[in-house]
Amino acid sequence: MNTPLTDRVAIVTGSGAGLGASYAKALAAAGAAVVVNDVSAEAAERTAAEIRDAGGRAAVVVAPVGPTETAQQLVDTAVESFGRLDALVTNAGVLRDRSLLKMTDDDFDTVIGVHLRGTFTCVRAAWAHFKETGTAGRIVTIGSPTGQRGTFGQTNYAAAKAGIVGMVRTWALEMGRSGTTVNAVVPVAATAMTRTVPYFAAAIEAEDAGRPMPDFYRKDLGFGTTDDVAGLVVYLASPQAEGINGQVIGVGGDRLQLWSHPEPVLTLEQDGGWSADAVADVAAAQLRENLQSVGERFPALPAELDRSTQAS
Repeated sequence: MNTPLTDRVAIVTGSGAGLGASYAKALAAAGAAVVVNDVSAEAAERTAAEIRDAGGRAAVVVAPVGPTETAQQLVDTAVESFGRLDALVTNAGVLRDRSLLKMTDDDFDTVIGVHLRGTFTCVRAAWAHFKETGTAGRIVTIGSPTGQRGTFGQTNYAAAKAGIVGMVRTWALEMGRSGTTVNAVVPVAATAMTRTVPYFAAAIEAEDAGRPMPDFYRKDLGFGTTDDVAGLVVYLASPQAEGINGQVIGVGGDRLQLWSHPEPVLTLEQDGGWSADAVADVAAAQLRENLQSVGERFPALPAELDRSTQAS
């Protein structure tokens, strides 16, 4: 695809660093003018400066996502700065990891407010603009493997990311006739979150040294750089993505995956309904035979990549 977003305008929330910055710069490289958003003015201006230095166009909104006012400010800035809005990428997020009994109300509310409410308010504002102007817009939300499978210590984050996927499926139904599409991307990439995890140490070291990540990470695990995710975001934000709607697509390293929507794996019928005794007598054994896994299950690291087996 050669500059598929020429003359188009995109918003990327949380784009001062990490994945968001990669999305914003990739969208700009594909021809879009980009509204860069972050709570850090320094980070947002840095991303915008990199876009401009590369010959692109960028505006900056420094504000936390979540409030309706921020969502409207983002849309207004796109229209006032560049005359239109065509795409929204809701990337902004925070972490407050704690196991359930240690997680405070504030830990929960903060993560839900940024990820879930922030996605809701920004998509609502963008959709209102698309509908009013007759724009066949593109909305790309950001999910997580945690929202699909769960992760220890991330009740708040898992709830938010699973909720985003639920909203995407609903919005796809509401927006489908207009030509606007909404999808969720599940990135698997080296970020500040993975930098401190020993399992990913060899991959992070390679990236920091400017070397390709070992094939185990890129191919076997589907884990790569933030730039590896950006291509899918650009595609989904482009006119070429027409008809791809309500989907959850994972990407990382050399791997791209289309996640299934939940479907029953076992269906049983019982005349008269299911009493507790009927469940115990008729269903329990089959339920146990079909239990679904929870959490991510990583393969063992190859010996040459396992830092725990190597002398310090």
